[in-house]
Amino acid sequence: MAGVCRWPRRAARAMVQAMAQTTAIPAAAAARPRPDRPRLGLALIVLAMVLISINDMLIKGYSDSYPLHQLVLIRSMIGIFVALALLQIEGGWRLLLAPITGLHVARALLIAFANIVFFAALAVLPLGTATAIFFVAPLMITGFSVLLLGEQVGARRLTAIVVGFVGVLVRLDREARGLGDVSVWLLSLPVIAAAAYALMQVLTRRLASISSAGVLAVQIHVAFIAVSLAFFMVAGDGRFAERSTDPAVQFLLRAWVWPDAADWPWFALIGVVGGSIGYALSQAYRLGRAASIAPFEYVALPLAVFWGWVIFGEWPASRMWLGIALIVAAGLYVFRREGGRTKPVPRRG
Repeated sequence: MAGVCRWPRRAARAMVQAMAQTTAIPAAAAARPRPDRPRLGLALIVLAMVLISINDMLIKGYSDSYPLHQLVLIRSMIGIFVALALLQIEGGWRLLLAPITGLHVARALLIAFANIVFFAALAVLPLGTATAIFFVAPLMITGFSVLLLGEQVGARRLTAIVVGFVGVLVRLDREARGLGDVSVWLLSLPVIAAAAYALMQVLTRRLASISSAGVLAVQIHVAFIAVSLAFFMVAGDGRFAERSTDPAVQFLLRAWVWPDAADWPWFALIGVVGGSIGYALSQAYRLGRAASIAPFEYVALPLAVFWGWVIFGEWPASRMWLGIALIVAAGLYVFRREGGRTKPVPRRG
């Protein structure tokens, strides 16, 4: 029995060792300090949030007409040229020849997964609601930065993280009561997306010493293109969508169609915005501490509420604002605590 009990621990240890080998950063690169330009990082994260709010609004607007992965493919086929142009300015396409580690692959797949899950939620939930629930992500980034980057977070900030999660639970509970026809699993989609997104941004900071923002942005679009084409080959004819009436499932699996000529200018805008988002996000988390950059993502929350109100006629009910307040207050408190730290925190390990 003792041998049986030890088996899971041995298996877990072996898995961790295997992941460490596949995601290892070359020693010479790991020894280089991460870039540290926090003010530029903060400016870029604000720009990224403005662009993300526009991107989400446009994607939601087409959620009744096109399948998600067709929109993502078109966006990335255009966006990758934006990323390549920025990479050329940054140092040239030769930077793409740098070694790709398991962390690069994991980061690209995480952002693709986060997009799939979040945009599926947009097909069902109001834009402001989905975005507000998603904004547990900055708190998750703070938590993951402790586990994966060795950054230190005190008891007060940990308490703020817990308060933020309580805000998400309050939000989910009140949304479930207000939207009786929406299942709990649909309401949880933004939380799942937030977890994947948070991990992705922590990996961005981890890779800052060996990869430029342009390279990381190009890799994101390659991942989007690969995942979208895989969905097309498996479900592009829409045969799986016929088995469900769920709007989120329909958005994911409906048949691909040739776009209307009138939609191409908007698709071009989505592509340019998407390409700019990838670069701005990558550079922001390269240049600043993850736990300091993340709270500025709350800029997107009022923008999402604004677009939801102006474009879709959506406005969060009064009972929802308590959850929003808890999430935002927790994130801003974490930022205040981070802002008071003027000395870099030594990494552990």
